Amino acid sequence: MGCEPVHVTLWQDQSSAIAPRALLVHGTMSWGTDCFQGQRLLAERFRLELMDRRGFGDSPDIERSDYEVDAEDIVALLGTGAHLVGHSYGAAGAMIAAARRPEAVHSLTLIEPSALRVAEEHPAVAKALGRIRAAFGEKREPMSPEEYLRYSTEGYGLPLPEFTPHLLRAAASAMAERPVWDAEIPLAPLARAYFPKLVVNGTWETAHPEYRAFIGEAMAACGEFIADRIGARLVRIPGADHSPHRDRPEAVNSLLAEAWAHF
Repeated sequence: MGCEPVHVTLWQDQSSAIAPRALLVHGTMSWGTDCFQGQRLLAERFRLELMDRRGFGDSPDIERSDYEVDAEDIVALLGTGAHLVGHSYGAAGAMIAAARRPEAVHSLTLIEPSALRVAEEHPAVAKALGRIRAAFGEKREPMSPEEYLRYSTEGYGLPLPEFTPHLLRAAASAMAERPVWDAEIPLAPLARAYFPKLVVNGTWETAHPEYRAFIGEAMAACGEFIADRIGARLVRIPGADHSPHRDRPEAVNSLLAEAWAHF
């Protein structure tokens, strides 16, 4: 882990020092305030700390983004204790950190966790891993961040986003990331932990068919597998795909508020 700390954005609309803390960790090609913009209203009741992973947002550069490095940063940010939320790539770091410091985790919420390898015994996940490993193992001409954004969005029927400086930096970091789909996650310590656990998946029925076929079924199976193995509540959000907290923020915010209110 680098010596310079990561950047954390604080959202808190009340001055009370006793507001429950929640640490939110974004996925790839994003950053804290971008990924969790739909959760801003929760700052009326909770202290939201939005971490920018290294190489993303306003955090320091890193040669290669890595979920293990993310986990070290998360462990440090948990301090004396916080609710922990991880989306997609960020869920891998969140799980590793929670396994290392369960006493500092008030609750763990995983939104569309993308550590597919842990569920490789499921046929849909195994097929998706084969597709992903083949797609990212192909030798290609070096891409620019702009080309990578086109490849990873328009190539799967997704709309092309605006090329902002933050997004171009996120794309450049994503291109060099350690593959999260092959992450080895210690599920046994999470299963033994006493903190409440929640896994949130989209139902993917509204996603573009190419996007749903490439990864949607596998993500749903992975979420179900992880929830079962760690003893988590599993909730599927209709009308959402890989970012249910952005597609249906009101539904996910209700789940988060419920999870955070009982500590």
